[in-house]
Amino acid sequence: MSEQLTQEEKLYRIRHSMAHLMAEAVVQIFPEGKIAIGPPIENGFYYDFDLPRSLKTEDLEDITERMKEIIKGGSSFERRVISRKEALEMFADQPFKVELINGLPADEEITTYSQGNFTDLCQGPHVESTNKLNPASFKLLSIAGAYWRGDEKRPMLQRIYGTAWTNPKELRLHLKNLEELAKRDHRKLGKALDLFSLHEEAGPGMIYWHPKGARIRVAIEDFWREEHFKNGYEMVFSPHIGKSWLWEASGHLDFYSENMFQPMEMDKSNYYAKPMNCPFHIMMYNNKKYSYRELPQRWAELGTVYRYEKSGVLHGLMRVRGFTQDDAHIICTPDQVEDEIQEVLRFSLSMWRSFGFSDIKAYLATRPEKSVGAQEDWDKATNSLRKAIDAEGLKYVVDEGGGVFYGPKIDLKIKDIMGREWQMSTIQFDFNLPERFDMTFVDSDNAEKRPFMVHRALLGSIERFFGVLIEHYGGAFPVWLSPIQVQIIPVASAFNEYGTSILNRLKQEGIRAYLDDSDDRMNAKIRNAQNEKIPYMLILGAKEEEASEVSLRLRTGKQTGGIPFEDFLAMVKEKISDKELI
Repeated sequence: MSEQLTQEEKLYRIRHSMAHLMAEAVVQIFPEGKIAIGPPIENGFYYDFDLPRSLKTEDLEDITERMKEIIKGGSSFERRVISRKEALEMFADQPFKVELINGLPADEEITTYSQGNFTDLCQGPHVESTNKLNPASFKLLSIAGAYWRGDEKRPMLQRIYGTAWTNPKELRLHLKNLEELAKRDHRKLGKALDLFSLHEEAGPGMIYWHPKGARIRVAIEDFWREEHFKNGYEMVFSPHIGKSWLWEASGHLDFYSENMFQPMEMDKSNYYAKPMNCPFHIMMYNNKKYSYRELPQRWAELGTVYRYEKSGVLHGLMRVRGFTQDDAHIICTPDQVEDEIQEVLRFSLSMWRSFGFSDIKAYLATRPEKSVGAQEDWDKATNSLRKAIDAEGLKYVVDEGGGVFYGPKIDLKIKDIMGREWQMSTIQFDFNLPERFDMTFVDSDNAEKRPFMVHRALLGSIERFFGVLIEHYGGAFPVWLSPIQVQIIPVASAFNEYGTSILNRLKQEGIRAYLDDSDDRMNAKIRNAQNEKIPYMLILGAKEEEASEVSLRLRTGKQTGGIPFEDFLAMVKEKISDKELI
């Protein structure tokens, strides 16, 4: 009886098999080439190679044709179990495979898969034979560099990415989706809209916010602060560096040092750039003795942190080395924790919906095998998280054992307009730091007790959130976030004075406006404003000036006749105040 597979399992086998076909095709073209690894990934596959020359885009066509020939050959995928000695002999001329074999546990079964004359070290599974693959349902997409095993001190390999599907229609839909994603790429739009830049020569992974990007950031942060004050938080500010003992006490130097920047020596002490804000907030808390009547303490900070990410994983705004975390810590009594968690989750969802994200899923991560804290506390904390999720009616998945060693957590993942899921918010219990830093409060019985501590990052980081926001809206931000909300376009220089009066009034009302009084033709001014994705354009001519009106044009191209300027002003102020998303 044939094996019944889910669609996901079918795609996994197709993509895994395609990776092997691609490797076979590449070594046919480059017999002296060395092969590394080639796994299936979301929507496709890749394989890493050490080749005698750099690949060019046109090489993908030659590799594709070889793959199609292999598919027609109809070779079966044959699995073999071999000894370690046999494996080392078989792959003696493939150093990356030898390293993988030597790294396997002594008792692990070693398997290979062969199709035709090509054999690869692999656990499978694959399709039955190459002719089960559709030559019209795959495409090689790009070439990239990748360090062996992700280590920048190891050889740089060439990685070929491809995508594969069960039929040509699925492939066409995916390629169309990739075209749309390319248009929305935050790096491309960031440059086109003059929002931010990166400068490798001045330090990789560091973001330079340009005036227009900074305008959006200020709007985000102002809203963030306002909402936190409304929800009972206080703002704190902490240093950017701390002495080594602080990171020893927190445990970061024990388990996180490879992600920290190298220390700076000052006054015969080592200082580290902070990778997190938590220890600083704890220092503030321990500065005085708190009574149970003073808890909870809810402290929030837009704190810039620094983490050493390998250069190979840096990616625009999404993966950086310096970023501003929208951090908060709630320090409360055990009796308060359930209410606090429910309020944190409600607040998080409210914030996400304000930015236009409504498809949100929760992941409840429970106690891992290696952890700290009493089981009673873990149970109480986990139940609090579960109750909060249930109270909000959220879809959720239990991630058994997926919590961090110091406590259970909720991760919130949002879907953008393209259907991609992003992990953003996290709500984490911590039984570790209160113990390490001897945090206490005086309870109603006058005894000193250990408080509960909750870490909460809502947007995750301002940089990554901004990248997601750019791609979600394709750069056409809601009016309340747009760096320029209104562009004023006089049809001729004779109406520049009227345009200036409109500009001044808009600025007085706190609206971000710009007067295009250049010598460009009106159509060029309109085209420029549309390219900049400015929500509103006010066209001014003789008729408009005489009637104190404006002719309104939207970035979508829709136009209205003349309307009183005061009516337009009231309308746009309301949209900004209500944070409308269109």
